[in-house]
Amino acid sequence: MQPAEQLANGLARLGLEPAPGVAAKLLAYLDLLAKWNRTYRLTAVHQVAPAISQHLLDSLAILPHLVGSTLLDVGSGGGMPGLPLAIFRPDLRAVLLDASAKKAAFLKQAAIELDLTNIAVHCGRVEDYRPAAGFTTITARAFSTLAEFVTASHHLLADGGRWLAMKGVRPTEEMAHLAADVRVEAVHRLVVPGVAGERHLVVLASRRAGQEGER
Repeated sequence: MQPAEQLANGLARLGLEPAPGVAAKLLAYLDLLAKWNRTYRLTAVHQVAPAISQHLLDSLAILPHLVGSTLLDVGSGGGMPGLPLAIFRPDLRAVLLDASAKKAAFLKQAAIELDLTNIAVHCGRVEDYRPAAGFTTITARAFSTLAEFVTASHHLLADGGRWLAMKGVRPTEEMAHLAADVRVEAVHRLVVPGVAGERHLVVLASRRAGQEGER
């Protein structure tokens, strides 16, 4: 199966209909990732077919759960899930954050080459990041424990916002160790085309006084 056909089939199984040009841009992103991967180890997945499933479709599987129009992707690495989400949703204003200078350099180059004007890149620790406004959605894929993720980024969540933590198996023990001011709103088991292992999305919200959840 050709990459374009694999991607189209996967998006259809996820119930996602891309706007014209989006699929081509997603595949161009994978090409750029593979090019940089030959020099810098940005991802362990090198083949196109598994990369479509494990990078593109896995990232886009959380698209229906995004809240609002601003996104912070913590520990973005090679750009997952923030970059595919920003490609699919050009109305989304996304910041991709990573402490690694080489990964941040790749993310900046990807935004330039793919003409993604809705993306900004920040190189640094999430604990030290102090933007002018918070984010309605904060994502992370394989970024430490739930408690560490929330603690490090709590100051960056806008009122009514949500954390979306991408996990493999259901992180029952991690959820039990969350701080009292954080609640688990939902745990979604994701079925990602081409990904054999378990995938879960943990949706977290703050218990801050006066905060009302966005639906």
